[in-house]
Amino acid sequence: MKIYTKKGDKGTTGLFGGSRVDKDDVRIECIGTLDEANSTIGLMRVKLGSAHEWQPNLHKIQKDLMDMMSHLARPSDAKKENTNPMPVDGAAFCETWIDDLEAAMTSPSDYFLLPGGNEVSALCHMVRTQMRRGERRLVSLIKTDEVNEAVPAYINRLSDLFFTLARTEMDKAGVAEEKWQLFLYKRFKTVEK
Repeated sequence: MKIYTKKGDKGTTGLFGGSRVDKDDVRIECIGTLDEANSTIGLMRVKLGSAHEWQPNLHKIQKDLMDMMSHLARPSDAKKENTNPMPVDGAAFCETWIDDLEAAMTSPSDYFLLPGGNEVSALCHMVRTQMRRGERRLVSLIKTDEVNEAVPAYINRLSDLFFTLARTEMDKAGVAEEKWQLFLYKRFKTVEK
């Protein structure tokens, strides 16, 4: 079977169940953004090396993203069922990993940071921002069709996770964070004292 079908040459693409939409449809924009994030995670995994402690969790996230994208590709009125698993535990998985990472770091997360630090940290920030863009496209999609509530919760938490992974990488490498501003809720606490 050939990789090309020529069906998309006029600017449409197929959805799960057979219907076709324009390639700039909000559903395709959402899936495409999550696909970008997944590809950046793949690049990060290569940079980390196969023995890195993050590999199993990053692999799980990549598989979960593929499953979520397949569900997002299925309109709620499609007759065909999607038998791919729905990662309903995604948000909790991220929270547990975030808590573990934060407990091992030498300083709390109190500031907005300038993305960068080192290559892996910068890649984490790229994934974080791609997840945020995917989340914005997901909110637009939710306004037009039903989406399992596990998906937006997981995508939201993934951006938090990759922020924490960026900080963890810098902490382990002994690279100082470039701080921008204190988190808003922290500024209010400072003023109240």
